[in-house]
Amino acid sequence: MRSTFKILFYLNTSKKKKSGLCPVIGRITVDGKIAQFSLKVDVHPDCWDAKSERTTGKTREQTDLNSKIKQTEQSIRDIYQRTVDTGGFVTAEQIKNELTGVAKKTENLLQLFREHNAEYEKRVGIDREYGSFYTYKNAYQHLQGFIRSKYELEDFPLKQLDMSFINDYDFYLRVNVRFHISWIVRQIHILKKMISRAMNHKIIQHDPFPDYVCDKLEKKYQHLSKQELKKIMSAKIHCNATKFIRDMFVFSCFTGLAYADVRQLSEKHLRKTPDGSIWIDIPRQKTDVESNIRLLDIPQMIIEKYRSERKSDLLFNMPRSCTISNCMRKIEELCGITHLHFHMARHTFATQICLSNGVSMEALSKMMGHSSIRSTQIYGEITHQKVGEDMKKLAARIQSKGKYKIE
Repeated sequence: MRSTFKILFYLNTSKKKKSGLCPVIGRITVDGKIAQFSLKVDVHPDCWDAKSERTTGKTREQTDLNSKIKQTEQSIRDIYQRTVDTGGFVTAEQIKNELTGVAKKTENLLQLFREHNAEYEKRVGIDREYGSFYTYKNAYQHLQGFIRSKYELEDFPLKQLDMSFINDYDFYLRVNVRFHISWIVRQIHILKKMISRAMNHKIIQHDPFPDYVCDKLEKKYQHLSKQELKKIMSAKIHCNATKFIRDMFVFSCFTGLAYADVRQLSEKHLRKTPDGSIWIDIPRQKTDVESNIRLLDIPQMIIEKYRSERKSDLLFNMPRSCTISNCMRKIEELCGITHLHFHMARHTFATQICLSNGVSMEALSKMMGHSSIRSTQIYGEITHQKVGEDMKKLAARIQSKGKYKIE
């Protein structure tokens, strides 16, 4: 969510001096909150144009003042944009402090990390998820543990970072913490993000780890087979909480919506067309690209099933992700399916429900809310792989039974 941001320069006529001159004041407004500062220059009201926010005179002093106002305005815009681009929580007071030199630059890595996390926490529930915030908190703790273990320090100077630091951190995560490669990649990615923040804030000039290459992790898109999906749908579940999560998983399997999108799904996202069909039109929380999905019978039945339990205009009372994970483990045990996770439902929708039943890649891309069809094509590769595996099984059956011969 973007901030509302304005800059204004004006004369403070309430503090007119005996000479008739008034001080020039700068005003920064972000989300309705104001911070003001003086340009330490005085101008006569007759020489000030309130509309252009500049002096009208042609003297050397007045043209210099106009240049100063222009440069100050550009500096304010640069500070604002830099903070927004690095995911920072921007305030008018913060911009003023950096502009006037009141704000002291962060010099240490963990200090920078704490500032990032404090800003990120303020955005939770607005345009950030608590789960992501928890990931950053966890990453901070591991980095803090490494610095204490390796250097016996409470923090580490940003300007002393070099290749040996990140290589030692990689080793620490592998050997001391015994992280899987996927978790190592995640921790290093977050560290690199902090470095980008330091560079964007002009704390350091260059990336201290330009030659570091982390092991590449091949992304696997797991999906359920038709038999596995049927087993989950027909499972006898006595715990109401687990049954609800099973139904939400099935809902996602037939709509392609991710957990975050199911959680915010409400009546306003439903649209009924003249032919009687019901559609979901919802911007994906991850990309803000709209998904357009025609509801099949099963997700419609699930919506009706839980209509009487609603506590707001939201369609479902979705619990936190940790509750989801616990229930998914129970479903996993009950159905004998390993490595089951909620996001697998989205992949199942793409491969098993859509592509395997002849839905075009373009239509699937629209339903999945992908910003580029390249993101959708990965599912095409999965289904091609599935076709290849099925053909191998078919060839083996034909060969073993000797059904076909040519003389």
